Amino acid sequence: MSEFRVACLQTCTGTTPEDNLAALTPLIKEAAQEGAEFILTPETCNFMPQNKVARCATMQSENDDKTVASFAALAAELKITLLAGSFILAGDSDKAVNRSICFNPFGDVVARYDKIHLFDVELDNGERHSESAHYKAGQEAVIAELPFGKLGMTVCYDVRFPALYRSLAMHGADFISVPAAFTKMTGEAHWHVLLRARAIETGCFIFAPAQSGTHENGRKTYGHSIIVSPWGRVLADAGLETQIIYADINTDQVQMARRQIPALKHSRHFDPPV
Repeated sequence: MSEFRVACLQTCTGTTPEDNLAALTPLIKEAAQEGAEFILTPETCNFMPQNKVARCATMQSENDDKTVASFAALAAELKITLLAGSFILAGDSDKAVNRSICFNPFGDVVARYDKIHLFDVELDNGERHSESAHYKAGQEAVIAELPFGKLGMTVCYDVRFPALYRSLAMHGADFISVPAAFTKMTGEAHWHVLLRARAIETGCFIFAPAQSGTHENGRKTYGHSIIVSPWGRVLADAGLETQIIYADINTDQVQMARRQIPALKHSRHFDPPV
């Protein structure tokens, strides 16, 4: 058994990394003061670009990005495990990467995950997204070894692909992070049910820090950062405001849920339909 306090930050990220870091830092420190040992931020927490030109002009490599360095320093200063939901970073091609990074209480990077599933869609309200035009998709699922258990790392649109979550659970994940910047329209329709389903299917805790509000670049995100138990119960929901949510986690609940619903043990291979 392991017990710890987790905190998910809900923010409204702007276009300037320095301003976003200035907004995130006191929230991270407040969460640590409230006893959180594991603190998570939303997707694209270093900046949300206005357009491709602005993104290319702003993004840095992981080694050069000041927010990455500042997060490492904060984790070491506060003696916390800190998950940057994701940073927009320069990749090894002309495209960016959407990278989640986990820092240990010494400030070391213990795991990196590049978002695998990219969101390409034209919504009924006219809103369009084409992540694959600007970002390079990740190729590998990642589990981070934390002091309190194993963390499966995902980002936002990944939540619609249950095979990824099942694989993480089958390989030992106790918790799964789902930092996000869900659109308002799709969030209202699907956010809660998807996250509760992923928790129930895997028997994992789900930690989902989210962006919320109308951003500088005009994008509207849904908010409702949530923490979900392995039984599918919502332990905390941030609503729409910029704030921090907390939950006290007991990892015994993972095995308890999996004993009661042993679906991970009952998976069977079958031939495709003909």
